[in-house]
Amino acid sequence: MPAPTSDDAILSLQNASLSLNGNTGTVDILRGISLDVPAGQTLGLVGPSGSGKSSLLMVMGGLEQATGGTVTALGHDLTAMSEDQLARFRRDHMGVVFQSFHLIPTMTALENVATPLELAHDPDAFSKAQDALAAVGLSHREGHFPAQLSGGEQQRVALARATAPRPKILLADEPTGNLDGTTGATIMDLLFDLQERHGSTLVIVTHAPELAARCDQVVHLRDGRIDGPETTGLPSDQPSEAAE
Repeated sequence: MPAPTSDDAILSLQNASLSLNGNTGTVDILRGISLDVPAGQTLGLVGPSGSGKSSLLMVMGGLEQATGGTVTALGHDLTAMSEDQLARFRRDHMGVVFQSFHLIPTMTALENVATPLELAHDPDAFSKAQDALAAVGLSHREGHFPAQLSGGEQQRVALARATAPRPKILLADEPTGNLDGTTGATIMDLLFDLQERHGSTLVIVTHAPELAARCDQVVHLRDGRIDGPETTGLPSDQPSEAAE
């Protein structure tokens, strides 16, 4: 049975944990994370390096399988899915933007954006890809390859690719980390605009306090746990266990 969630939660984690086996033994990355993310809201994940922010985002997207607890998205238990099932679920319901753009170098901007739509057998893949590139101001670059684009343009292509299928959930991991301040601010304006326009739920990992301040809710992580005193608005069933 899926874990119980609040009525409007699109993402719900109940005591979710992530442990990985390394050369020195088991390493606990996430330690009993419990929170609900309401539909249509923006959530910022903040904390020092190594606190588990990116790992939590990966678990939310099924890119890493939680090793304990449950992770529910749109009422589906991601922890019960196979890798193939997770891939199809992300294709149909999620968009992901990474710090590194992850564009296919042998494809044009238009082909990169159209790829997830084609994989979903969308008959209007290229038309929707053109619309998505227009939404990020890159209609004039749709025939260019990634190597012919600036870093900011590549990230705009990545944004168009993530949002073209109109996903209900949009995940962004340090999306401005490889960009200068001015370009990064432009990318973030685009990201929030697209989220609002499409009504997606947006989860962002960031080190930038000014970016986190734009989110509806902020969760601070430390040592793989939610740092209770700095968590606002989202429920957690655990006491503060912040590291000294």
